[in-house]
Amino acid sequence: MNRTAIVGARIFDGEEVIPAASVVIEGTRIRSIGDDIPDGALVVDGRGGTVIPGLIDSHVHTSLEGLELALTFGVTTELEMQGMFTRDRRSQVTDDDRVADVRSAGFGITPPGGHPSELMGGEGHDDGDEAPWDADDADADQWADIVMPFAMTPEEAVAFIPRLQATGSDYIKFMIDDGTVEGAPGLPLLDDATIAAGVEEAHRRGLLTVAHTLTVDATASAITGGIDGLVHLFMDRPHTSQIIDTIAASGAFVVPCVVLNASMMGISAAEFAEDPRVRSKLDDAWISTLQSSYNRYPQGDLDDVLASVRALHAAGVDILVGTDVSFPLPTLGGMAHGASVHHELQLLVRAGLTPTEALRAATATPARRFGLDDRGRIRESLRADLVLVDGDPTTRIADTLNIRQVWRRGSALLADE
Repeated sequence: MNRTAIVGARIFDGEEVIPAASVVIEGTRIRSIGDDIPDGALVVDGRGGTVIPGLIDSHVHTSLEGLELALTFGVTTELEMQGMFTRDRRSQVTDDDRVADVRSAGFGITPPGGHPSELMGGEGHDDGDEAPWDADDADADQWADIVMPFAMTPEEAVAFIPRLQATGSDYIKFMIDDGTVEGAPGLPLLDDATIAAGVEEAHRRGLLTVAHTLTVDATASAITGGIDGLVHLFMDRPHTSQIIDTIAASGAFVVPCVVLNASMMGISAAEFAEDPRVRSKLDDAWISTLQSSYNRYPQGDLDDVLASVRALHAAGVDILVGTDVSFPLPTLGGMAHGASVHHELQLLVRAGLTPTEALRAATATPARRFGLDDRGRIRESLRADLVLVDGDPTTRIADTLNIRQVWRRGSALLADE
């Protein structure tokens, strides 16, 4: 069995820096952490660098291309919040060490005509572009087993839960959005009773629940309904102590997707895209996407969002790194697979998290909250999803982009691949 020993590097184990001299990979797993270097192991000189767990993006919409790109940036797992990579459909990904691993909600529960119809050529969509997940006749076969959970009543929401579970949804997503932030006000909205009934049924079946919430009111509805995690942070107004305390008391986690909120406000990632560590890995389409923005809520204030992140963190709420990255289109701008995880880490530090706290938000914390018990930490017997970076991202968060080597299940992907 192949063995690799990474020696001489600082080790951030997903929670803290640990005093150890090596990480030994055997096959697809971490064999040991310490001083032992087995005979015949391939030795990787990690001096001047830091080994961290593979990064986790807790909010994406992805494709095989997106998963491949993510891995080049050290993102070894993507959590899909609307899309195709459900448990029963991802066989081409699970054992392919050239792409990131993935988990998926399948499609989120929403009313007929509700979000994200305004982004998919439906009513209120006026930019003329179809979203890449729009199906045409040629794609109909591959979509045959996809559940489109349109619900208006508690009974309808409850009925969709077993169908989503049966077709491989790893967790259940609820869309709670009246279109205000997307520039499409008046979208149909799930009511509190429908959310609560769907959540109760999902929990009865042992399924995690998450919610799309971009406003304070939507956030309050999700928490009232018993949602386990918010996969957006509200951006329609500044936080109050009441909403922060409500979220904290519920035990829900928050995936702020600050990069998405910035994009919704018309703030592109053009400056981030100029970093040669970013630009060198992206083609022209992705560079153009980073240089663009959604620009659907220009009246928003990014400082308010950062202040809300800071308040949630201070209140003890689990913060997870997520981006809402999707496809290389200017109308979906501001994010790129993998790259934007590093941008989000920088924004979380700007919001007040320490570099170590931000790193936890992309490793151990999402692994714990999404039940991914085999990853997110550097521990004996866990998956060898690892990243070696030059420098010390536990003190200087931008060093996460200094990628020297990535391992996915122990298989090395060189930084220039």
